[in-house]
Amino acid sequence: MKLISFSYKKITRLGHLTENNRIVDFSSASHGQLPDDIMDFLRRGEHNRLLAKKIAANENLANLPLSKVKILAPVPHPRSLRNGYSLRQHLELHRKSRGRLTEKEHENLPKFYFANHTTITGPGDVHVLEDHLDKLDFEMECAAVIGKKGRNIKAENADDYIAGFTIMNDWTARGFQGKEVRFNLGYTKSKDFATSMGPFLVTRDELEIYRIPDKKGDRYDLEMTCSVNGQVVCEDNLRNMQSSFAQIIERASYGVDLMPGDIIGSGTCGTGCFLELNTSSAEKDRWLSQGDVVRITIKGLGTLENKIVKIEE
Repeated sequence: MKLISFSYKKITRLGHLTENNRIVDFSSASHGQLPDDIMDFLRRGEHNRLLAKKIAANENLANLPLSKVKILAPVPHPRSLRNGYSLRQHLELHRKSRGRLTEKEHENLPKFYFANHTTITGPGDVHVLEDHLDKLDFEMECAAVIGKKGRNIKAENADDYIAGFTIMNDWTARGFQGKEVRFNLGYTKSKDFATSMGPFLVTRDELEIYRIPDKKGDRYDLEMTCSVNGQVVCEDNLRNMQSSFAQIIERASYGVDLMPGDIIGSGTCGTGCFLELNTSSAEKDRWLSQGDVVRITIKGLGTLENKIVKIEE
């Protein structure tokens, strides 16, 4: 299924997006058996998933055109947001530039940091202030959404805890970041103003043909592309994750409950931000500006498009 959170007549709803861009409104189609909110949907577990899949298969119930709704982030109000650090090329750049960990240490330690889960946005405008535009950057990623509660989850079982995947853009204000990283306290103001996700949440069964089985956790052969104002600036493949989502889940859940609706980002793909591109191209100081449009496309997951909009303080 392609689970989509959307606003229709100013009410937040949950549904399935069909191949012809029409929506099955779950609550309406199930006569109230399925909830309007994806967090409630995930918390109610396997029964909800099976009923939703049955309803989604009935094309006659897809009576709402996508053009009539406002698409929200698939999980507009997640319980938490952890962002991984696992795409090989981006990780190698940071390893060399910071010189703190060896390549072997990076390989043996799945990494993540906590990000602000209260500033999630979907497709559309991303509002920023003046200081965010000081070296504003995109970061092309994929995100996994946790589908059931778990603690001390082993990597070999962790994929079963993933409800599905979505596209993620981890916006970064490099001007802020350059100052805060010197204190070794992690990312704060450079990351907390916005994280975009969408346009929908694709369940794992939909991606079976792209799955690469591995005892350390499945990987997916999904091409990733990002363009800025129509110009393709970077490409990679999700299969290049050094640590799988399952390995990140194993580490994240050690002594801690993961809950339905928690989100885990993959980390930035190779060349997936201007910070990385600026080190290897003739154009050494390119950043995002007011009005720029960033489009991230991942095979099987659709396209997430956002426009930078400056607002007054």
